[in-house]
Amino acid sequence: MNDLQPVALGDEPADLVIRDGRVLLPEPCEFQARDVAIKNNRVAALPEDATDAVGEDTKVINASDRVVVPGFIDAHTHIDLHQTFENAYHYALEGGTTTVVTEVTGFGPAFGREGVEQLLAATSYLPIRVYATVPPQPVIDTFEPARADVDALAELVDDPRIVGIGETDWIHAVGRDTNAEVLYDRANREGKTVSGHGAGCSGAKLQAFASVVDDDHEAITGDEIVERVENGIHAIGRYGSIRDDMSAVGEAYEAIGASEISLSTDGMWPRQLVREGYMDVVVRRAIEEGVPPADAIRMATLNPARHFGLPNLGSLAPGNVADVLLIDDLETVNVTTVISGGEVVYNNHETTVAPRSYEYPERFYDSVNVSTDPDEFRVPAAEGAVRAIEYRGGLLSAETTVEPPVEDGELVAAPEDGLLKVALFDRHPDGDGTGFTGFLTGYGAFEGAVATSLVWEVPGVLAAGSGDDLRRAVAHVNEMGGGWAVVKDGDVVAELPTRVGGVCSDLEVEETAKLYGAIESALRTLGAEVERPMLALQTLTFPGVPSLKLSFSGYADIFSREIVGLRSE
Repeated sequence: MNDLQPVALGDEPADLVIRDGRVLLPEPCEFQARDVAIKNNRVAALPEDATDAVGEDTKVINASDRVVVPGFIDAHTHIDLHQTFENAYHYALEGGTTTVVTEVTGFGPAFGREGVEQLLAATSYLPIRVYATVPPQPVIDTFEPARADVDALAELVDDPRIVGIGETDWIHAVGRDTNAEVLYDRANREGKTVSGHGAGCSGAKLQAFASVVDDDHEAITGDEIVERVENGIHAIGRYGSIRDDMSAVGEAYEAIGASEISLSTDGMWPRQLVREGYMDVVVRRAIEEGVPPADAIRMATLNPARHFGLPNLGSLAPGNVADVLLIDDLETVNVTTVISGGEVVYNNHETTVAPRSYEYPERFYDSVNVSTDPDEFRVPAAEGAVRAIEYRGGLLSAETTVEPPVEDGELVAAPEDGLLKVALFDRHPDGDGTGFTGFLTGYGAFEGAVATSLVWEVPGVLAAGSGDDLRRAVAHVNEMGGGWAVVKDGDVVAELPTRVGGVCSDLEVEETAKLYGAIESALRTLGAEVERPMLALQTLTFPGVPSLKLSFSGYADIFSREIVGLRSE
């Protein structure tokens, strides 16, 4: 007999009892008048009256006028970008998030297997469960040679905290062979998931993609969510710093119900984390879009737990881990108490946990060292128009042609006309620090330059702007060991260090949030006219959304899946 049965049978006391609440049973999606009895960090019973389970040493929490639900699970996020999670997790926990499923797209591209192992180690001792996916990006060779040992990455699938293979952009997997198939095969053998990034993928291509992936978080309309579910793809809706797709979730719910939809943040940047919250905000947005509270909470608890095979999570049924939330207002999803693994970690605005520290290997603090040779930023003059990236908003960019001015035998930026230089340099440990310089329009009449190592899916440093400020901005990012630098007339006017892996700040999250605000303010002051000036730059490397992006060797033509140069011919 296990240690839970005597409590359920009324023969022994519980460690903790939650009384007189309306308990959500996510399996039937019902709120019922139950008590919750907890023993040794697990739910032992859900009696209508837990009087028999209350002993002399039992802690009792009165849940009158509150609902009692399982801890929230973020079904898709990126905790190795922007801010080290060990310094920020307490904000997620206060909002009721007790488990996250994360990509490793920050550490993975530069460090391969070691990047995954370090993320798991840094989060292994937190009072919030962290599960991860193996990043396929280091073995994808669509635009650049693969940089990692695919077999070494595949071995990580056996780790109990690895739930599968991370998001693969559909352009890499549909209609072509890819090195990542070794990872997919390993995940299939181990009964783990493969995540997809299917932005713009539909029809026959989506059906082909469905033979590879198990879930996708890129549907932005109700019809797109329905199409994914019809093709056997688990749909993950999101509200976070990248997008708000909750209206699509609400539309899809009307057609297909809740069972094949999970909820996620897809990343909550430091400012939003501090100001708004975490998965509590996501659930609230789903409710605002018409999803009944019980179903919205199921999408953030039982559904992701079942999809990713998370053991004994996502439910308050007996035997499950005692991750429990008390909420006093379902419309606002105001979380008043958080119990993680049977321990009260947040109650009435008081948190019993704090930021933690973790010492990464020295090479994680010295991972940015790219070339600042002036020749790297020069574009030799030639007659006629040249190819450029036109930024169009959000994650979208397209191809255009421009005729830059010529000075001293080279093509130069014309910031007053909204024509900037844009460069991407390779900072991979096996790289030579060099890269490609082209042109960018659509960002605004930006005077000065900005550089950042926090770019998507590649280990690079991106810079945009004009004149010698470009080189100066890149040099300052080198000096910081990674981060953001905004330069005007040779002076650094704003900076944000992200020295952990070149992509994460290890400052207190409140300080990181302030510095993010300072970077964005400086970009706008210097002339950036786009809605999200930081997001616009860091996604210029991202092949998951068409059509023209940057690579270390030239422009990446997403639709043709080839590298192209400045000249169209």
